[in-house]
Parts: sequence; structure tokens; C-alpha cells
Amino acid sequence: MNHLSRRDFLTSAAVLGGFVLTGCGNNNNGGDAPEDEPTFEYTLVKEGTLTVASDLDFEPFDFVKDGKNQGLDVDLSNEIAKRLGLKCEYLEPQVFETIIPTIKSGGVADIGVSAFTITDERKQDVDFTDPYFDSGLAIAVKKTLGVVGGEEAIVKMLNAPDIIVAVRPGTTGEDWVLDNIPEATVVQVEAVTDCMAGLSSGQYHAFCSDLPVVANQCNTAFTDCTVCLEIPNGEQYGIVVSKDNPGLTAAINQILADMQDDGTMDDLKAKWFGI
Repeated sequence: MNHLSRRDFLTSAAVLGGFVLTGCGNNNNGGDAPEDEPTFEYTLVKEGTLTVASDLDFEPFDFVKDGKNQGLDVDLSNEIAKRLGLKCEYLEPQVFETIIPTIKSGGVADIGVSAFTITDERKQDVDFTDPYFDSGLAIAVKKTLGVVGGEEAIVKMLNAPDIIVAVRPGTTGEDWVLDNIPEATVVQVEAVTDCMAGLSSGQYHAFCSDLPVVANQCNTAFTDCTVCLEIPNGEQYGIVVSKDNPGLTAAINQILADMQDDGTMDDLKAKWFGI
């Protein structure tokens, strides 16, 4: 497997308000790079920096604790920047559904990393890297609600106008609720913690979002809530990149493959999920 050099960049010039970088691998011995070593050209909104857009509200993928950005996605972004020979810089927390339009319009951030599920609809506006995490959805309820039975029985119970379901706008969780329990009353809530707090207080009857995040919330901060239904819909997370920057997508794909081969990806998943 050929590896991207972390710091071997041939040119840097201001173009179209950004910076064009040509990166290639080397043999780590000071000699010329082999002819078959991958080479990528891409632009950056800020020279020497990989600028990342995230909502930073999706523990354990991306969140802020003690004033520090943390999570699997944060570690992943830092590692990608390191292997590209760049500094990783996060924007202030973004509203989730604005991140893809931000990347599409360009000039503000290079990539969006916020547990983005790869979908055909989203791919109309932006490019995605190869997937780096397999996921699914889940529905959480308060334990006292007494939801029991299989998927059919649970969906039937929740599919009623007097059932209030919290979702994060612009997410696949919202799409699933609208498609599968259309009779329920859907409330859009931006923050995961607000969804869970409303569930715990009885303001909402259910909350639908990504399984790893919902399970983490139920197991840590909101132990009076539980996952009543897992939805294995085959979701995969990818990093969002502008369609105008295919070289950056290719460069990150090379790094993701290298991280999988050298065990770094498994180490990150073990750190945040114990698996």
C-alpha cells in the first residue's frame, strides 16, 4: 500500500481565493518519490490548514467538553490533517443542516465532519469520502413509558397523533420518522442533549437519531431513558467535501485506507466505543 507523505508538498499558490496544493508521497529516505506514488491536487480555504465544519453536538463523535473539541470525528479530522501535513482547525459549532450548504458554497470550510450519513440526496450537493463508520438508527423512550414488543408493535404504538417524537432537523432520523410513523407529532430540536432532556422530563415521548449516540446518552447522562427500537438501516458515515475539490476527496480516501490498513481506525473506534 502506498502512503501519502505527511509533509511533502510541491507547490502552494493562491488560486480562486483558496490555495492549490499538490501533495505526493515520498520514500522517507530523502530520495525522489516512486512514479506510482499517488499525487493529488486540491484547494484549501486557508493556507496550511484543514478547516472543519461540525455541529460539535453528537457525543461520542463530536462534542465539546472542558472547552476542548473531542470525539471520534475530531480525532479522525486531526489525524487526516496530520497526514496531509496541515494544521486542523475547527470552526465554531455549526447548525447541523447548514453544514452541507456551507461546504457546497465553498470559501468557509474544507470539509464537514459530523457523523454525516451518506445518502443519494446529499450526494446531489456535495461529494462524500469513502465510509469510515457503519451505523443505524434507534428510538429512545423513557423507561416508564412501558414500550414493549417487536418492531411492528412499537411502530404501531408510536404512530399516533398524541405521541410527540423529537428529531434533529435535516437528519436521517427525521426522514425515518416521517416515513414510518407519519401520524406522530414531530418536533424539530437542534441539540441532542435537548432532545434527551425533553424525553427525560416527559416533554417528548420518543427521540429518533443515530444508534451509537442515542445508546451513549441512555447509558450515561439519561439513564431513565432506554433504546426501545434499533433500526439497522445500513447507514454509513462519510466526510463531506465540495464537488469542486475532488483532489481533496481522493487524498482523504487514500488516508482513510491507510488508517484502516495500519490499525489507526480500529484504535480510534476502540477508544470511543470499546470495539
